[in-house]
Amino acid sequence: MSAAATDARTAHDAGVERLLASYRAVPEASAVRLAKRTSNLFRTRARSDSPGLDTSGLTDVIAVDPEARTADVAGMCTYEDLVAATLPFGLAPLVVPQLKTITLGGAVTGLGIESTSFRNGLPHESVLELDVLTGAGEVVTASRGSSGGDAHEDLFRAFPNSYGTLGYAVRLRIELEPVLSFVELRHVRFHAIPDLVAALDRIVATGEHDGVRVDFLDGVVFGADEGYLCLGTGSAQAGPVSDYTGRQVYYRSIRHADGVQRDRLTVHDYLWRWDADWFWCSQAFGAQHPLVRRIWPRRLRRSSVYARLMRLERRFDVGDRLERLHGRPPRERVIQDVEVPVERCAEFLDWFLANVPIQPIWLCPLRLRDDAGWPLYPLRPGRTYVNVGFWSTVPVGAVEGEANRRIEREVTALEGHKSLYSDAFYTREEFDALYGGDAYRAVKRRYDPDSRLLDLYAKAVQRR
Repeated sequence: MSAAATDARTAHDAGVERLLASYRAVPEASAVRLAKRTSNLFRTRARSDSPGLDTSGLTDVIAVDPEARTADVAGMCTYEDLVAATLPFGLAPLVVPQLKTITLGGAVTGLGIESTSFRNGLPHESVLELDVLTGAGEVVTASRGSSGGDAHEDLFRAFPNSYGTLGYAVRLRIELEPVLSFVELRHVRFHAIPDLVAALDRIVATGEHDGVRVDFLDGVVFGADEGYLCLGTGSAQAGPVSDYTGRQVYYRSIRHADGVQRDRLTVHDYLWRWDADWFWCSQAFGAQHPLVRRIWPRRLRRSSVYARLMRLERRFDVGDRLERLHGRPPRERVIQDVEVPVERCAEFLDWFLANVPIQPIWLCPLRLRDDAGWPLYPLRPGRTYVNVGFWSTVPVGAVEGEANRRIEREVTALEGHKSLYSDAFYTREEFDALYGGDAYRAVKRRYDPDSRLLDLYAKAVQRR
C-alpha cells in the first residue's frame, strides 16, 4: 500500500472516531441527525435544534483499485469528487447521478439513477459492502452475505431507500467500470409518445439503435408531439466537442425539427451535462437569459447554487409573495421522480400531460441488476421501468398537496413507485404496502432498538 493510500485510510479512521464521539455526545433524549452543509432532498422539513453528527472526516475517496475496478469511498463524498478520482484511471462508478453534490451515501440510502441505469441498475446495486453507523451507535459492515458469518445482509438489503432511518453509510466499497474519453450523442426525435416508449423499450432489450451500440440512454418530453431519446456511445476518438458549461444550454440543444441530431462531449462533461442548469430549472433564476448568463460566473453555474437559491426563496416565500402581487393563488411544489413499468409509461405520460401543467419531463429507463430485489423499494427484477422526472410548481388546489396526491394515486394504479426525496402524502397503510413496512420494522428493531433515528414514514411523510 502506498504512503498516500495509508494516509487516506488513517484520515478516514480518524473521521470515524470523530463521528462516533459526536454520536456519544448527543443526549439520549435527542434525535440523532447528520450535520450536512448541502442536501438534495426537497421535502418540507421541520427545523431541528439538536446537534448534528460530525461528518467532517468522511468526505473523501479513500482508495481506488484500478485492477479490481473498485473504490473505497467515505459516505459523505460527493460524486463530483468521486468521479474526479476515478476518471484518471479510465473508470467511473456504474451509475453517476446527475448532480455533482449528491453523495455516494446519499444515493445509496436515498436512491439515484442516470442514463446507465438501463444496463447497470441503481447506485446501491454496485455496492459490494458498506460500513454503517447504526441507530444503536455501532459501526457494522454489511454485505451480500457471501463471506459467511453475520454479514448483516438484512441491513445491506434494507439500507437502500431508508433515508438515514436505519443508519448512516460511513464507508462504501463500490464497483467501477471502464469508460472512454468521449461520448457520441444522437438525439432522436419522436412525434408520438407511444413511438418513443416503444423505441426506448427496444433499446433496453437490445443495447443498440440502428445497429449502433448504446451505452447511455435517457430522454426528454416537451409535449405530446415532441419527445427525444438521447443515445450515448463511448468513443476514444479525439475531436471537437460541445461545451454546455458556458453560454449554451444542454437541454435546448436536444431540440430539432425531425430525425437525428448529433453531438459530442467529453465523458466528464457528459456525466455533468445536467448539472450546469439543474436540468432546465435554472431558468427560474434567470440563469438561461443570454444577458444574465454572460455575467453569471461559470463556477456558480451549478446545481448546488440553484438549490441554495431555492431554499432562500422558500424561506422567505418569495414566489408566493410575487403571485399575490399579481393577483394569483400560491403555487404547489411538484418536484418528483417516479418509476412506472415501461408497458404503462405511455399511459402515464398521456395522463400527466393532460392533468399536470409541467414540461419538460425527463425519462430514464432502468432494470435491476440484482435478482434478489430490495425490500424498501420493491421494483420487480427482470422488468423494465422508466423513471419519469418533473420538477416545477402548479397552482394550489383545494387541499394541501392536491397535485402530488393525484400523481401518487396514478403511479400506484400503474404499478409504479415514487422516490421519497420530496413531499409525500401517503397514509401509513399505503406507505407500508409500497415501501416494505414489515421488512423495514424488523431491521429497524435490530439496528435502532431505541429509535434514536427517525422512523421512515415520519421522515418521508409526516415531517412537514
